[in-house]
Amino acid sequence: MSPVDVDAYLAEGCGRCDRYQTPDCKVHRWQELLVALRALARAAGLREEVKWGSPCYSLDGKNVLMVAAYNEFACISFFKGTLLEDEADLLESPGPNSQAVRLVKFTSLAAFAAHRAAVVALVEQAMGLARTGARVVFAPAPEPVPDELQAVLDADPELAESFAALTPGRQRSHVLHVAGAKQEASRRSRAEKCAEKIRAGKGFLDR
Repeated sequence: MSPVDVDAYLAEGCGRCDRYQTPDCKVHRWQELLVALRALARAAGLREEVKWGSPCYSLDGKNVLMVAAYNEFACISFFKGTLLEDEADLLESPGPNSQAVRLVKFTSLAAFAAHRAAVVALVEQAMGLARTGARVVFAPAPEPVPDELQAVLDADPELAESFAALTPGRQRSHVLHVAGAKQEASRRSRAEKCAEKIRAGKGFLDR
């Protein structure tokens, strides 16, 4: 179950595991950082909603960035991060298969405060990319990962690593399952449901 809005996310957790709505949820571990990152995104004038279990911020209907909590850090992630000029060298890839998203990780409010100006500059760049419609050029593949599945992987670095560790055949089974749905909402739902098997090291057809 996912929280209905960001206030619920901060109060109850992300809903990705059985620690949802308990004090042990990783969202509570990074509460102050998440509040600060949220404030930065809202100050930029971005539209706020919850997608893939995390706060997501968009401009004119185009996803710009997300804020998320993980076991080891909280982060702000940019959907078109590979197009950003990163003068402060803050951006990291969420996983080996990510061709677009880049993260800035934080483990303390002090670290965030030290790099706040650089992060604001990245947010402004990302908004500019959304306004101009800039696109990331993806490497060609016989069966590319559907956008909906890639978004789920990009939103969760640990899941992305698990997907990368699957055999090519198991990866392909998830790709084909998600891509087989005609409607975007159905593809998104299938992608989210694949997460459990991906974490378990299984293909879609594995039991």
